[in-house]
Amino acid sequence: MTDLWTRLAEHARHRGDATALLDKDRRLGYRELPGRIEPLAEALARSGTRRLALALDNGIDWALLDLACARAGLVAVPVPGFFSDQQRQWLLDSSGADTLIGPPAEGWQPWSPAPGLTGWRRPCPEPPALPAGTARITYTSGTTDQPKGVCLSLVQQFTTVRALAERLAAPELARHMTLLPLATLLENLAGLYLPLWLGATACLPGLAEVGFAGSSRLDPARLAQAIRHWRPHSLVLVPELLRLLVGLCTRQPDLVSSLRLVAVGGGRVAPRLLQQARRLGIPAYEGYGLSECGSVVALNAPGRDKAGTVGRPLDHLRVRIADDGEIHVRGGAMLGYLGAPPTAGGDIATGDLGRLDDDGFLLLTGRKKNVQITAFGRNFSPEWVEAEAQGCPAIDQLVIIGDGLPANVALIRPAAGREDELAGQIADLNRRLPDYARIHHWLVPSPSLAARGLLTANGRPRRDAIRQAFADHLHRLTGVSP
Repeated sequence: MTDLWTRLAEHARHRGDATALLDKDRRLGYRELPGRIEPLAEALARSGTRRLALALDNGIDWALLDLACARAGLVAVPVPGFFSDQQRQWLLDSSGADTLIGPPAEGWQPWSPAPGLTGWRRPCPEPPALPAGTARITYTSGTTDQPKGVCLSLVQQFTTVRALAERLAAPELARHMTLLPLATLLENLAGLYLPLWLGATACLPGLAEVGFAGSSRLDPARLAQAIRHWRPHSLVLVPELLRLLVGLCTRQPDLVSSLRLVAVGGGRVAPRLLQQARRLGIPAYEGYGLSECGSVVALNAPGRDKAGTVGRPLDHLRVRIADDGEIHVRGGAMLGYLGAPPTAGGDIATGDLGRLDDDGFLLLTGRKKNVQITAFGRNFSPEWVEAEAQGCPAIDQLVIIGDGLPANVALIRPAAGREDELAGQIADLNRRLPDYARIHHWLVPSPSLAARGLLTANGRPRRDAIRQAFADHLHRLTGVSP
């Protein structure tokens, strides 16, 4: 089977002067790229590194280290910058990482794998067992305070990349700009590996350069500057970034001039938003995926697109709908969760509900459980946040809404006589939560949720009904129509 290394060797022979990697400081061509990957891979292997935690900003260094780990047969453990301190520590401990590239962590000793790279080492004599063939542990954004580690092989990753290359064969995508963190599996595969597979240029600006501050705040003016500067042919966006891009292109229509493909996933995309994007000339195509299936499962593409769907499944995957409506995926399954028995290679039950139409396009209709996926593509369990709020004396009950929204909204029943303490206790609660799970706006409903019939007999929230009842409030606070 053709792999990425074969593709890179072909590009080095036939188009060596073409740019492979580009950031604000450096350019690497295809001819010189293998000569940067191989020595770094050898240095990491000689050092005794087995599992490398990668906590750098987007850029050429991130790409080279990731590729060197893959080349040397080491396990790469990307560290999402949007994790809380506690989640970051959990990632380092649970993965058994022995090498860290990025900011220091307590108990690690300084070490440098190559000139200009700051690293850290620690002894890890008995690392947790991994499924055979694990090349990457990608952590979910965390539906609870302890994110799950998904173990993937190189074969799984390269198979996804090859399938994406086949699906996107129509438009010439010669220049991709990363907007999401490379620690995100979707951007890692679609924004780094796919351009390299195609012989294109992966433009890797730092997250601050494209306007990010944290994982859920973005400066539209900086984003516009980045698009003008890099002139990308392709982008990978979460729904909130598409909404921002639509707003920018409404005022600055020339921003779309270089774009040939804008893939949108990571959360629910409103059909109206996609329609607005298309009217402005933004070539937006919705897709669907999850880390457990190697990232992308289905994707609309130029010439193979149907409104209201997330596209046809990629060619190497088989999707079926279970009797209860749940989407099951076979063919690209993870090796297993870290710390759990390896999967047997059967179906992955996604937890999402949907159906396949007569043309084989996949439609999403809901989720079996209550996991919220924000407009920035971050997952969290509302029950987790609501349980954390139980430690706030001023809060009798809290219901959080964040699914598809750029900011989370909480509906609160305050403890009698303690209304004045709410603001301070919510601020304290937010300090314990990662930024994507924090409470950004809050309301005290009157009449209460119970009085409106929005709680079950045992006091649990009727989430869909609550969302409908407070749709106007959600729109006013977040700018999004639920």
